Amino acid sequence: MAELLTEDCIVARFNGRMEYGPRALGNRSILYPAGDPEVNQWLNQQLGRTEFMPFAPAALADAAPRLFRNLSGCEKTAEFMTVTFDCTDEMKRKCPAAVHVDGTARPQLVGERTNSSFYRILRGYEARTGVPAIINTSFNMHEEPIVCTPDDAVRAFLLGNIDYLAIGPYLAPHPRLRQNVEVRQKTRPVARRAEVIAAS
Repeated sequence: MAELLTEDCIVARFNGRMEYGPRALGNRSILYPAGDPEVNQWLNQQLGRTEFMPFAPAALADAAPRLFRNLSGCEKTAEFMTVTFDCTDEMKRKCPAAVHVDGTARPQLVGERTNSSFYRILRGYEARTGVPAIINTSFNMHEEPIVCTPDDAVRAFLLGNIDYLAIGPYLAPHPRLRQNVEVRQKTRPVARRAEVIAAS
C-alpha cells in the first residue's frame, strides 16, 4: 500500500473491526498522498461529495511535533482526528492538501500501539518519500454511511472508481483501473506532489 501511495494511487482500506466514533481512523478509510493541493476538489468530485468537505491527515505520532504546533496535552485526543492544530511550515510545504486555508489541520496521530498495521503503511510511505502524513478520508460514497461489511466496501470501491481496494490480506485493483487513471489524468489538474517533495 505504501508503494501504491507513492505512485499517486487512490487506495481504499477495509481492515478488521471498524472504528467507533465520528472519524474514519484507518480501518475504513480512503487514502491518498497529501501533496496535491487540488485533490480536495477532484477527489471529492470523484466520490460524489461536495467541494467544501476538507480532507484531514493521518500522521505518524512520532513526527507530529515537526508538523503541528501546541500539541502538548492533546496527544491522546489527537489520535481520534477531533482537534485542530496550527501547522508548521514543514506540514504546509509537504502536505498542502491536508492544510486548511487558515493554516490549520485536524490530524489523526497514528502510533504503533494504536493501530500497528496502519502505522506500518505510514512508516513505509515516509521511508519512500520523506513525508510522514497522508490524506485519510472516510470510505463511503456521498450521503451514505461508512462502509461496514465487505459487500459495502466492494460496492463503494466500484462506484467511486478507486484505484485499489485493500481488504483484509488482499489487494485488488479496480476492474477498469487503466481507464480510470487515464480519465483522471486528463480531467484533473496536474498533481504537484513531486514538486512539493523536491522543494523540501
